[in-house]
Amino acid sequence: MLDPKTLTDRRDEIAHSCKARGIDVDLDAIARVHRDHNLLVTELGDVNRQRNEHQKSGKRKMDPEEREAHTAEGRRFKEQVATIEARLRESESVLTAALRRLPNFLHPESPIGGEEDFREISRSGEIPKFDFEPKNHLQLCEDLDLVDFERAARVAGSKWYYLKNEAALLDIALQRFALDILMEEGFTPVTTPDVARPDIVEGLGFNPRGEETQIYTLENADLCLVGTAEITLGGMYADTIFDEDDLPIKLAGVSHCFRTEAGAAGRESKGLYRVHQFTKTEMFVFTTPEQSEAQHDELLRIEKRVFDALEIPYRVIDIATGDLGAPAYRKFDLEAWMPGRGESGEWGEITSTSNCTDFQARRLKLRFKRKGSKKNEMLHTLNGTAISNARAILSLLEVHQQKDGSVRIPEALQPYMGREQIGPR
Repeated sequence: MLDPKTLTDRRDEIAHSCKARGIDVDLDAIARVHRDHNLLVTELGDVNRQRNEHQKSGKRKMDPEEREAHTAEGRRFKEQVATIEARLRESESVLTAALRRLPNFLHPESPIGGEEDFREISRSGEIPKFDFEPKNHLQLCEDLDLVDFERAARVAGSKWYYLKNEAALLDIALQRFALDILMEEGFTPVTTPDVARPDIVEGLGFNPRGEETQIYTLENADLCLVGTAEITLGGMYADTIFDEDDLPIKLAGVSHCFRTEAGAAGRESKGLYRVHQFTKTEMFVFTTPEQSEAQHDELLRIEKRVFDALEIPYRVIDIATGDLGAPAYRKFDLEAWMPGRGESGEWGEITSTSNCTDFQARRLKLRFKRKGSKKNEMLHTLNGTAISNARAILSLLEVHQQKDGSVRIPEALQPYMGREQIGPR
């Protein structure tokens, strides 16, 4: 959520962000709501001041008639304050709802445009050239008995799956592999709840309700299944004030992730690429505003380190404004080369990292205090995927498949798997 003061101070930037993201809002109407809210705050302050003066005047000696009039005046002030406070609560609710329609500001270097207007920043690794006809991960999973989509569909429906044999070991190995790297990078490992209250979900900028939501809501419970540990990690310190010396705080969260994938269809959604549940190791950083861009670069560096170690070719892209979620100031994606995607291989997203500046912090009341200062300031939050297991397994199978039908395990992952290859069978 934006600071309402910016409706005036940075109106043009807000308008630019809304237009670049394709969000249609009436900024003037929201500014009027804010102005009316401020008038109520001022009115309440004035009345409270008069009430305090009236209460002080009641300490002097009065005759019975004067005392009765004074008491009646006190009741009038009390009722007036209660009326204004009720109006103020309603106004606060209206203003908050209006502000939550506004996205974060945009980084000046973020490319303008839609999903296909990203800027490619760099590439790493060689796109594999096979001397045989490569299989897609669906065929590899069937041949090597690694994933069972059919039986999972009978139990839970489409886009659910069973991981079997070495795929189940891969799921566990990738978690520890990622955590070892992140702990070396100064992150604290955390296993998080797989559920969160709707206010926490909303606080991180996700929509837990409505037709377009990607969030599962639990019936008969005021809880949602989380789509990412970003939600539970960010919510972990809601309404907390840190000392500047405590920052940055770097957390590595392991959780299951649940997404409805509403409207997802097409060839790219088959198999492990787009599923309802997966395990993910997520990075989350609480930091000062001055550090946030450097921390964003660090998260990207770590993501690259992870996939370089897994020997997965990838490219880094700077996401265009029309494809940014509301909380993101700037977002980088890693896209892996997936040989089984499309007719002859295509890029597919495997990780992302976003700088959300103070957008989430303002909603969650995440603040810090500088040395020697009595004033609390909003801190900045950032998130990044270390490994999203389903897509990582897909990429590993397709990129490291061998002519004899086996799949090579990258050297960095072998200690965690206890073997050098999967199959052949």
